[in-house]
Amino acid sequence: MKKRWFRIGLQAFFFLLVALISVNHTLIETGHTGIPFLSAASLCAICPFGGVTTFIGFITYGTLAQQVRLSSTVMMGIIFLLSIVLGPVFCSYVCPLGSIQEWFGKVGKKLFKRRYNKLIPKKLDKILSYTRYVILIWVVVQTFRSMTLVFKPYDPFTTLFHIWTDEVAIGGLIILITTLLLSFVVERPWCKYACPYGGLLGLFNKISIFKIRRNVSSCISCGKCDDVCPMNIDIANKEVVTDIRCIRCMECVSEQACPVEKTLELKIGKYTKEVSNNET
Repeated sequence: MKKRWFRIGLQAFFFLLVALISVNHTLIETGHTGIPFLSAASLCAICPFGGVTTFIGFITYGTLAQQVRLSSTVMMGIIFLLSIVLGPVFCSYVCPLGSIQEWFGKVGKKLFKRRYNKLIPKKLDKILSYTRYVILIWVVVQTFRSMTLVFKPYDPFTTLFHIWTDEVAIGGLIILITTLLLSFVVERPWCKYACPYGGLLGLFNKISIFKIRRNVSSCISCGKCDDVCPMNIDIANKEVVTDIRCIRCMECVSEQACPVEKTLELKIGKYTKEVSNNET
């Protein structure tokens, strides 16, 4: 429970921080007094995905895309290093858009109970998760060609923290509203099926130093880990979770999900196989 509340606290902190930075930027741009001790940076300056979409252009042309600051590229590097160690924890602990989808999902769980997040067939759910990579490739290619943030008018993250300004694009508003409405029936729909940055970070599940591992010797195959996984991953039949959909939310390793201690853990190295008396 302590780990769960720690995660909820971090989500709330980063959501509030990004919101305040965005409000502060708007205040300063409109000639008002800003919030003391708070950055006046725009969302583009603190968005790590801005660094991803312009990195190729930077090393090719020696310049950043319009509206992108060096800070976003530095942030991208920090998140990549963190992902190499722990996997895509940015998605589950930091990203404000992911957090607000979860908060809407809590209402959905009360409305739909066990049917929540189970309405889409498993095979279709897995196929749809690859849509993120189609979007990622399109964004990178188009940004490289134009050296502008082509994704910005459709980005629900940007829309969410510009909702009080006249900078909101209709496309982004439609996508944001659709995402939040879908969150009532599907866990993190944007993260699962559309987020290009989440798709990119998901690849780090394959190479991260720490991985979620299942101790086959102590597992009782109760399937509770599968039930709580927001990304619909078949954890109960894996020794190591390297699925690109995993966001390292750690729900499966909690005591509420796994009744046997030290059966599911985020750890380095494999479990030592226990040898029974009959085998000795």
